[in-house]
Amino acid sequence: MILLQSHSRFLLQTLLNRVQNLEKAVELDYHWVEFDDVRYHILVSMKNPNVLLLSVSLPIPPPEAVFIGGLPFGAIEALKAAYGVVVQILDPPRDGFNLTLKLNLGKLPLHEGSTSSFPKPDKVTVVFPMRFKDSIDIAFATSFLQEFVEARHTAGLNNAPPCLWSPNPPLELKEAPAEALSANAGFVSFVIFPRHVEGKKLDRTVWNLSTFHAYVSYHVKCSEGFMHTRMRRRVESMIQALDRAKPRVEEKKKSPNSRSFKRLSLKEARANSIS
Repeated sequence: MILLQSHSRFLLQTLLNRVQNLEKAVELDYHWVEFDDVRYHILVSMKNPNVLLLSVSLPIPPPEAVFIGGLPFGAIEALKAAYGVVVQILDPPRDGFNLTLKLNLGKLPLHEGSTSSFPKPDKVTVVFPMRFKDSIDIAFATSFLQEFVEARHTAGLNNAPPCLWSPNPPLELKEAPAEALSANAGFVSFVIFPRHVEGKKLDRTVWNLSTFHAYVSYHVKCSEGFMHTRMRRRVESMIQALDRAKPRVEEKKKSPNSRSFKRLSLKEARANSIS
């Protein structure tokens, strides 16, 4: 199974190249689209090469997601807390984008960042209502999720977060609104313990959880494509078998020296003998 990376490789490479070559004045104007229809735009001018504008456009969120101004709730506060004076959030963003950041690369800190500590609960349960539009996707997703939960019990995944699947809403959602309880492929629950978010594990855990639905959708489409390929090959083999079973009528070819025989009646035989 494939795991999607938590960062944009092209964005990371572009930023690193720019930071490492600040003495060179270059002009950049890059547009690109990545997984799940997330669009990026980077703009650097020759007049001010140390300033980089990064614009991001996010896809339309599901109804149950809390978005404000096209961004997840708390995203602006998280950006300000993480990057401080290095990043300026432009309001309004550039046309066609949900967020535009103005990065002053000349103010990048060279010292190690401070470490923040937060109180940790004993555990956190994350529940995903799995919804799909196509009936075939629903069938594939249901089967995939059941196998996904069973794979958690293998010996090599003892330290992974406990995972459960249920066709009905779990108890953790008893106070959730009605629209959050509609799921045609069941509910998947992950139980996150402190050991899953210690140190560098935090970023990976958060990313895997935030992209879980996209992860399932990817494998559902791959499974569907694989089944279609197998079905086409099976149909082709059956057509070939039917073609081989058809009787073939071959025309008899006679050579100049070939002889043919005709069975004569008794009267014709006597007439030939008299003549």
